[in-house]
Amino acid sequence: MEEIGIVKKIDGVTAKVVIKKSSACDHCVKEECDMESVDFEVEAINAANAQVGQTVKVVMKAQTYIKGALLLYILPVLALFVGAIFGKIYLPDAFKGISPETAAVIGGFLMMIISFLIIKIVSSRMEKKTEYRSVIEEIIR
Repeated sequence: MEEIGIVKKIDGVTAKVVIKKSSACDHCVKEECDMESVDFEVEAINAANAQVGQTVKVVMKAQTYIKGALLLYILPVLALFVGAIFGKIYLPDAFKGISPETAAVIGGFLMMIISFLIIKIVSSRMEKKTEYRSVIEEIIR
């Protein structure tokens, strides 16, 4: 995924880049978008040695983007379903007096909360690795 942005701040080997809406928003219906004037700020590795005010191309690997999307969107839903199934099967036996449906809800939400904790831990580890970060690949002007 490539985006064009302007370097706002340099901090050692990283830079804060303000990205204008562009290719990521091309598929949206303009009348339905409520983020028309919103710019995004990204922290990227300054491989091109860009300076404040320069227009740069910021690149994020497709596999990084896909891994992040799977982690954020698929894992909680999967955990909800798995927790509901296991909750319905095992929790009524462990806690007498609750219905299987109530046990399914409790199990589902419990597993979903656990998945959010896992996401928090994994994403903080991913942020520290350079292969999962955006990179300023070239200076445009």
